[in-house]
Amino acid sequence: MNRLLYRGEVAVPPEGRQKLRWYGPGLMWMLSAVGTGSILFTPRVASVYQYELFWLLLLVVFFMWVMIREMARFSIVTGRTVLEGIHTLGGPRGWAVWLIFVPQLLAAAVGIAGLSAVVGSSVQSFLPGSATLFGIVLVVLCSGFVASGRYMLIERFSRVMALLLMAMAVVSAVVIFPAPQAVLSGLSPTIPNDPDLYVILPWVGTILAGSMGIVWFGYWTAMRGFGGGLLSRDREEPLPEDAREAEHKTELEPGTGEEYIARARAWIRVVTGAATLGVVGGLVVIFAFMVLGAELLAPKGILPEGSDVAVDLTRLFSEVWGTAGKYLLLGSIMIALGGSVLANQDGWGRSFADMTIILTRHKRDAERPGVMLGALDALQKITGWQMRERRNVKRLFVATVTGLIPIIIIALFSDPVKVMSASGIIAAAHTPFIAFIALYVNRTRLPVALRPGWFITLSMALAGLFYLGFACVYLWDYFAGGS
Repeated sequence: MNRLLYRGEVAVPPEGRQKLRWYGPGLMWMLSAVGTGSILFTPRVASVYQYELFWLLLLVVFFMWVMIREMARFSIVTGRTVLEGIHTLGGPRGWAVWLIFVPQLLAAAVGIAGLSAVVGSSVQSFLPGSATLFGIVLVVLCSGFVASGRYMLIERFSRVMALLLMAMAVVSAVVIFPAPQAVLSGLSPTIPNDPDLYVILPWVGTILAGSMGIVWFGYWTAMRGFGGGLLSRDREEPLPEDAREAEHKTELEPGTGEEYIARARAWIRVVTGAATLGVVGGLVVIFAFMVLGAELLAPKGILPEGSDVAVDLTRLFSEVWGTAGKYLLLGSIMIALGGSVLANQDGWGRSFADMTIILTRHKRDAERPGVMLGALDALQKITGWQMRERRNVKRLFVATVTGLIPIIIIALFSDPVKVMSASGIIAAAHTPFIAFIALYVNRTRLPVALRPGWFITLSMALAGLFYLGFACVYLWDYFAGGS
């Protein structure tokens, strides 16, 4: 029989308008999600198919809502990250975590390099200087900000950037919005004649979030203090003040008491609101860029490659709305991609720190610490930092895997966007694995009353099957030479 996991105490959930103060993780997740899928691939798809695949966008957005909500459910109920739950699976020690950890190191470095390179190329089109230099400066600035380690500071900054992005994208799309019939026709599920997988597959794989982006929502809700946040031994920084106020202990029967269950369910409803805000905000931005692609690129038969998407869109939009329009659209692109670099560095940094701690926990009191702990201890002697602490492990990965290595990639490759195909392969393979394994963990490790119901279970399973089918088609097309 599986051992159930649940926290000893559940914090008092917010009520009424107070819930709105807890929706920050949704905006932060949105900012991490509207990167390459929105800016690079959505206009390309719309240039070829206009609104014909709008129904597919809505389906993927729904699946994404289900998946990120389930990641947060686990941390609310248990006070642990979902990767801790995955680590409890039977078999060789840590096999599932290792299967996620190692490939994601490559995905993180390549992904950050590609995003930053697009920003650099876009800025170079309007300002004197080197695209490589602009990209490197962005990585350095974001790395320094994320390494500060203050979640609430990053969340506040992300909240402002996300709201600005939504406003700019909506204004840009409204200016050239088509007749409603053109959009409504895309609600009917149809497959284009002779579909171009090279155009469609990268877009589907990057709508809103990749495989690890799904997991990050659970981290950010936990850092915000949902349900009481992470257990104290797993926190890398203090809870926000309002979360500490909600955390006061009461005599509740852990896991089964009526008040305990009621509080946990109330927190799940709050996280549902945050997840809804995140995916709807992301949908608004993606749809805005779909309108831009369909109304600006398609009539001229333009199918731009790589960073040329940003350049072509701003050039064409300036023809419609003048210089002000050019800079409005350029600003929204810079916020989308620059904010995505920031949020992705934070998400990957937390994930890698979490997986390092999970995989080394059994060695912490051993005579022989092993390779990973031994390396951290050696670094501690050099720097004087407590390298076994979660926040310092996060800073290490932010500075190296999402900082130094992306800078090297940007400097070595003339078009790092092409290198991002490696990140796409990893995301395609990992997403169904994470969806199925997270569903299994929530259905077997949580108290019965707090497990996902039949609708969410079915939806999560369908999401896993959808991304499994997508992964098979994506990998077949990639290795068969289609891309």
